[in-house]
Amino acid sequence: MTDCRPQPPPLVTGPRDMALLSFHDAGELPEDAEFEDAPMGYALVVLWHEGRVLMVYERERECWELPGGGIEPGESKRDAAVRELREETGQLLEPGALRFVGHTRTALGASQRVLYGGVFTAHTGSPRAFTPNSEVSAVHWREGLEPLPGGGTVQTVDEYIVELCRD
Repeated sequence: MTDCRPQPPPLVTGPRDMALLSFHDAGELPEDAEFEDAPMGYALVVLWHEGRVLMVYERERECWELPGGGIEPGESKRDAAVRELREETGQLLEPGALRFVGHTRTALGASQRVLYGGVFTAHTGSPRAFTPNSEVSAVHWREGLEPLPGGGTVQTVDEYIVELCRD
C-alpha cells in the first residue's frame, strides 16, 4: 500500500535530479541506525584543511561534489567513507579520525530512488597530492562558496551538507 500522505518539501534540491529529503543529526540517531523505508547506500566525507573543504569533480556526473560513494556488502559506513576518500582523492585517514555527523535521506535520479547515507567529517593537517583517476578528474580545497576551477556544476545538496558540518 502506498503512503498517500503529503510529504514535506525537500530541504534542498540539486542538479542530476537529487533532493535532500531530510537530515538526522548524530544526536538524534546513532551511527549504526538502520532504516525500514529505504536502504543505507552511501557514505560522504566532509574533509577540512585550513578552513577549506575538499570537493571532487566526478567525471560521469560532470559535477563538483563531496568525496564518497557506495557501501560495499559487509562494510560499515565509516569504513566505506575511508575507502571512498582514499580511492577518489588519495587522502588517507584512519577510521577513528572521522567524526559521525548524521544520516541523510536523499532521492536520486529521475526515478527518485530513496537512499540513506552516512555523513562524516574530519580535518587533515597535511593533504596528499591528487592523481586523477577513472572516477574523479580534479579536486579543489574550497573556501566558502567560491567558484570552482573550470566552472562546472556544483552539487547544491552537498553544499548544504557542508554547512551542516561547519565547526
